[in-house]
Amino acid sequence: MASAYAAFSKGGYSQQTAPPTPSPTVTALNRWSILTNTQLPAVDTIKALHVYDFDNTLFKTPLPNPALWVGTTIGTLSSQDTLINGGWWHDSRILAATGDGADAEEKRAWDGWWNEKIVELITLSTKQKDALCVLLTGRSERGFSDLFKRMIKSKGLEFDMIGLKPAVSPTNQHFKSTMHFKQLFLEAMMETYKNAEEIRIYEDRPKHVKGFRDFMADYNRRQNGPTPHLRTRGPINAEVVQVADMTTTLDPVAEVAEVQHMINLHNEAVSKPQQQAQPPHMRPKRLVIKKTVFFTGYMLDKQDTTELIKIAKAQIPAGMPDHELKFHANNILICPRPCPASILDKVGGMGAKMKWEVTGTACYENSIWAACLRPLPPNAKFHTDNPSPLVVLALRKGARPVDAGKIQNWQPVSADRALSFETTVGEKVILRIEAEDPREDEYESLFANKGAKRKHAGDEVGAQHTHGGQGGQNHRGGRNERRDFHSGGRGGRGGNNNNNNNFRGGGRGGRNGGQRGNGKGGRGGRGGGGGHGYRSLDDVEPRNQQGGYGTAVEYDEPTTSPGFQQGRAGGAAYNGGNNADLQNYY
Repeated sequence: MASAYAAFSKGGYSQQTAPPTPSPTVTALNRWSILTNTQLPAVDTIKALHVYDFDNTLFKTPLPNPALWVGTTIGTLSSQDTLINGGWWHDSRILAATGDGADAEEKRAWDGWWNEKIVELITLSTKQKDALCVLLTGRSERGFSDLFKRMIKSKGLEFDMIGLKPAVSPTNQHFKSTMHFKQLFLEAMMETYKNAEEIRIYEDRPKHVKGFRDFMADYNRRQNGPTPHLRTRGPINAEVVQVADMTTTLDPVAEVAEVQHMINLHNEAVSKPQQQAQPPHMRPKRLVIKKTVFFTGYMLDKQDTTELIKIAKAQIPAGMPDHELKFHANNILICPRPCPASILDKVGGMGAKMKWEVTGTACYENSIWAACLRPLPPNAKFHTDNPSPLVVLALRKGARPVDAGKIQNWQPVSADRALSFETTVGEKVILRIEAEDPREDEYESLFANKGAKRKHAGDEVGAQHTHGGQGGQNHRGGRNERRDFHSGGRGGRGGNNNNNNNFRGGGRGGRNGGQRGNGKGGRGGRGGGGGHGYRSLDDVEPRNQQGGYGTAVEYDEPTTSPGFQQGRAGGAAYNGGNNADLQNYY
């Protein structure tokens, strides 16, 4: 991107004619700031300019959770062109939903959500009498001014200026991008404080770090150049400091609720006459959140998964390389796709509870470790995709979990060592935002791949097995009566990213009539983080032919990136997507 200065130097003025610009003043500069009651320091008192970015530099800004959304949906949320109300980076409700929400977080100053190293630097900048301390962000002035003031005040931070992006500059200039806005802001600041000898800019994004460095190089070339009227103040020592980003995510339930609210507002706007008056091919489409279901199963909680993994480790040869193993122990498979209503009724519905006991263990071809189970009580009804109920404990690289069903010889576990645990009927899901399709029913909407839907929609039983009585099998049928402790259950709250056991339960009805998530796994606390590669309002790319913004990849095992930071917000490494291979979710 050409800098503002490069564009300015090509503005058509001859080398002998100075541009007709008024002398900069602190009064004019202060129009860039939302702190209208703050008087800027006198020009001759400032020797240093310290400029701090907000998102993931000063504040651990929540990003769309790749464990919740397919990759194309993350692109949709990040774009300001898909949702009429602007999307993730342009809707203040998303930032306000951080932690337990703005009202609760304000009382504790958003504790745990700040980069405390940057907070310390800002405090030092404030104490430095000859330094101008500035917060500069591409967030919109109209949408975020009030929230920013609340956040900064609660933390006790002091700035001489807080610059948010207005609709136009104080001189009525329009911004081509957020970087263009920031360049014009910095230009005005440096031209006003002509005695400043140094400027430091703190920024987390490598792309933006390079942009600022190029920008400052252009500026200093102009100040050192041969054209007199372009030498407005002399060169300035510039340092752009790259800050390690500390990305986080929202509480999964809150995130889905806020996204649903954004979609509700979008759909309301789509229905307005001014939108309907547009030609059909130009009208925004109504949107809806859909879920892609990878499998349905009896889901284990984290503690029981940990205990079963201990059993697996006792069976695995000591010399087995860690990189060849993948531990599971998180579910008993009911159905390797969305569960038809007839089968779902047999297992008691989403959220139904079931107790199990380990009766034996086995290894298949030194590559699959599994435990066989029986229900508690033994005559309880259940349904499983395998000939008998089992849980895959661990897989060697290249092994297929479906082959665990071939195990015939199990090593019994003595009654005094038999582990018992409770499961919850749930689904492994990921969410996506798509255009509303009135022709699509609820079951069809569970398939991102409509071919898979057609293939499986009528196949409710297949090779699955319904069991009842003393572990007896009733193949291809059999009524599965509900146990007394079966419950419809509301599902859990969020996503506990442990051993692929991310989404459990049937979701909860959300605010504004929207769904509030289909996940269980815990809310993830108030820290946690994800890798780098996030999309901000500064760098939204053009959409590809599929409507996405990058290659979708599997999400179930987020890798810890070099930029991973542990804080207080629940998060996952930022590598979202949905190229689903069942063996990675089983």
